[in-house]
This record gives sequence, C-alpha cells and structure tokens, in this order.
Amino acid sequence: MEYEAAVKGPLKLKGTANKDIQKKLKKKNKEKNATSLKADRLADIKESEIKEISDPLRFPDYFGVRKLFRVKDLFDARVHYGHKDGTLDPNMKPYIFGSRLGHLIFDLDKTAEMLQDALNFVAHIAYRGGIILFVSHFPQHTLIVENAAKQAGEYAHAREWDFHIFTNSEKVYNGVTRLPDLVILLSTLNPQMQEHTAVKDAAKMCIPTIGIVDTNSNPNLITYPVPGNDDSSAAIQLYCNLFRDAILLGKSKKPVVAM
Repeated sequence: MEYEAAVKGPLKLKGTANKDIQKKLKKKNKEKNATSLKADRLADIKESEIKEISDPLRFPDYFGVRKLFRVKDLFDARVHYGHKDGTLDPNMKPYIFGSRLGHLIFDLDKTAEMLQDALNFVAHIAYRGGIILFVSHFPQHTLIVENAAKQAGEYAHAREWDFHIFTNSEKVYNGVTRLPDLVILLSTLNPQMQEHTAVKDAAKMCIPTIGIVDTNSNPNLITYPVPGNDDSSAAIQLYCNLFRDAILLGKSKKPVVAM
C-alpha cells in the first residue's frame, strides 16, 4: 500500500484501501438517509393520528365501520326480502330493486350505503359517551335485542311502549331524567302494523333515530333510515350484531384520547 501526503488537505490513499473506505462511507450515508426517512414517516403518521383523534368528524370512516359487513352478508341474512306487492309505502320506492314471486325486493347496494352511514353515526355517539337505546316491540326479537344492548353496555326497551317515557318522564319518574342521545329502532312498526309511538316521541324531543324501515314503513321521521327486512330473525340478529360492534368500536377509541 502506497501513501502520499498532500501539501494541503487530509491524507490521500492509493489502491484498494481508498476504494474500501469509499464503499464504507457510501453505506454509512445510505443508512443515515434511511433512518432519517423512517423518522420523517413516523412523524407524519403520528401527526395524522393526532389530527384524527382531535377532530374525527372530518374523517368519513374514522372507526372502520365499513369493514364490519359486506353486501353478501345482507343477502345471506335475507335483508332484501320485503312485503307483498300492494303494501308498498310511496316513500320507500327509491329503495326498491323490483319484485319477485309477488314480493318486493330491496336494492342492497343502497341499503349497504345507508347502513354504513348509520353505523358511523352510532360509533360517534358511543365515542362521545352518549346513551343509546335499542327499541323493539316484537316478542320474537326481544331476547336478541336485549342481549345486543347488554353486550354493548347500553339500554334496551323491547316490551310494550310506555307513552310517557320521552315526553313526560320527569312527572312519571318524579325527578330529572336524562333522555337517550340516540334511539335505534329495529322496526318502526308495532305488531298491529302501525307506526311505533317512539318514532313520533323521539321526533318531538329532537332525539336522533336510526330505524330499520321495511317496504310498508314510512321513513320520513327517521334520522338515519335503513331500508331492509324487519321481520326475519336472521336479519334482526345481523342488525343487532352490527350496531353492537359499532358501539364497541366507538368506545374503544376513548382510551386513546385520554392518553
């Protein structure tokens, strides 16, 4: 190995030693650049997470509710089955795909889109610590609805509706009562095929509602209507599971904010 000293500047090397040193320097520079890029990316990710946590309403699917179901799941649960021809409410026409063998069929693409919006709203209410009330008046669905509300840590009213629950609760219960922040109606009709009293009472008290509206229902007073079958036990089980999971997703984000 030959060395020669320069008059000005550092010592210069000739031969293979110079090449080896240059290779080592290049590797070090690449490693430094890679670590700096990783640090920048992590900083960007942390900034985006902080923005999402501070203002989740600006993100269309902050809680990931779109991953909870597929259109095939709705089809397998017979959500697309409506009532017979001739029972269609005029306000439900935009959500109908057609009819088959004398029964109306829902457009599941529209149902899926509206159900995702409803689930997102449910998750936001749970995220803010709101009270959510499940409501159903059909005896065959009582156990399904009550179990879903219990698993979500919320409330259910699956018996005969008391007319004073929302509109005159202070006098009935002799004290100040807190009304729910959201009412989820698994059917907007009662067993007599009349509009459920909770629909009008919630509208009077400005309580937002999510309602499963069948072909013979009126969706006008529902804040987030979800067109679909409200008679099948499989469909009601699917709705309850989805609403329960959305509530739990919303609640799961709360400890992250506290940290």
